[in-house]
Amino acid sequence: MKIDAVRKYAMALEAVTEEPHHQSSSFRVRGRIFVTVPPPEEVIHVFVGEEDREVALVLHPDFLEKLHWGGKVVGLRVALAQARVAAVESLVSKAYEHAVHKGVSRKRR
Repeated sequence: MKIDAVRKYAMALEAVTEEPHHQSSSFRVRGRIFVTVPPPEEVIHVFVGEEDREVALVLHPDFLEKLHWGGKVVGLRVALAQARVAAVESLVSKAYEHAVHKGVSRKRR
């Protein structure tokens, strides 16, 4: 899968923007990052919840690995060259929903 296809899919979701994030690019919904694209755009980092992450790792170990940040797992690293389009689109959608729900739950507090 190519990054252009990921970009097209992510940008078609409601209220999504693409913005810089340090040396990477990021896709955000209402300011919340749900995917980052580090250079040279061969992998993406998808921020999904734990349950979705664990299921995806079992189903797609050939192109997914855990994404660690500060000693904890925060998402998945997706190797685009090996990735299946339907799986990546599903993960991007789940990350988007995760970011939307995270924002809603924080507003309720």
